[in-house]
Amino acid sequence: MPRRAILLILDGVGIGAAHDAHRYGDTGSHTLGHVLAATAHPALPHLNALGLGDLDTLHGLGAGAGRAARCTLQPASAGKDSTTGHWELCGVHLAQPFPTYAAGFPQEVVDEFSRRTGRPVIGNVVGSGTDVISRFGEEQARTGAWILYTSADSVFQIAAHESVIPLDELYRGCEVAREMLVPPHNVSRVIARPFIGPTGAWTRTANRRDYSIEPTGETLLDALAAAGIERAGVGKVDDLFAGRGIRSRHTKDNAEGLGLIREWLGGAHGGLLFANLVDFDQLYGHRNDVPGFYGALRQFDDALPSLLSGLQEDDLLFITADHGNDPTTPSTDHARERVPLLVVGPRVRPVRLPERSTFSDVGATIAEWLGVSFRGRGTSLLSEVVA
Repeated sequence: MPRRAILLILDGVGIGAAHDAHRYGDTGSHTLGHVLAATAHPALPHLNALGLGDLDTLHGLGAGAGRAARCTLQPASAGKDSTTGHWELCGVHLAQPFPTYAAGFPQEVVDEFSRRTGRPVIGNVVGSGTDVISRFGEEQARTGAWILYTSADSVFQIAAHESVIPLDELYRGCEVAREMLVPPHNVSRVIARPFIGPTGAWTRTANRRDYSIEPTGETLLDALAAAGIERAGVGKVDDLFAGRGIRSRHTKDNAEGLGLIREWLGGAHGGLLFANLVDFDQLYGHRNDVPGFYGALRQFDDALPSLLSGLQEDDLLFITADHGNDPTTPSTDHARERVPLLVVGPRVRPVRLPERSTFSDVGATIAEWLGVSFRGRGTSLLSEVVA
């Protein structure tokens, strides 16, 4: 079997405020620490065995020797969204964050979107998806208008009832928005947010689709593609890179994602598997649901042995995150946090490493492991983690 790398993103699972968190209003955020501290008897035995509890003070987890090479990573790019975090992991840094809209989008942007799509727009507010649908769902179903909303993140989100605006039209509307949102309104992502159900019982569906801006530089995925090395995705990864260098199998939840990861591990694949497990962020962080967040951590921890048993001699598994999303804070948005890194595989030395200054060291390490010269903005730690 050729060498393989598995890059597994626990979306939103940060491990404490970044060095510059105060610039983002996130002083004191600590997603993992606060979720575990708010849980009566937390237990993540398999993550703890890898050494997660050695990276910070985490209620219910112990410090000491672990089975993984481990450290924490500081974000170096400006911003705290999924696109920024994934790009940085793959070697690209942003000097300026993507634009955000604390008071909604300018009227000229709204009017242009309406003109190009032929439908009126309602909403144009900042809020959580479930709250926005609750507020505007009945009007949307009655008028056929787009519900437009955003958040503290750089997103242009479009919600519509699937029986009122068919999915194909919703997706076309998002493509129109992506095309028209150029500087200075070059938002990170346009997101389709379909929902179903009767009045008062709206339910968001699994047919979400993200339309990201293209990466601004060469990524790990570009380098692997140029070298002819296989790349496979699970979850929203391809959306975050505008489909450049990777195709993903989209999932309805973490359970499906974990199943697809196990399937890939058991197959005759080489190269990179890049997987995103989004439930931590999408279902629980953004909704300030602490028990739900902890439940998702337990679900992952329970599944971890089946992933580790699928690793072959020349496999490296990287478990990390893209930002924080602390559900114990008043905010329902992402947090500027450090992220954990656990590196596992038959050839890994279980060492505790100093904190790294950028997420990009992950991509640089994967590149070296897979035999390409690309390092992006990172420094490989391969010689430190592989015997």
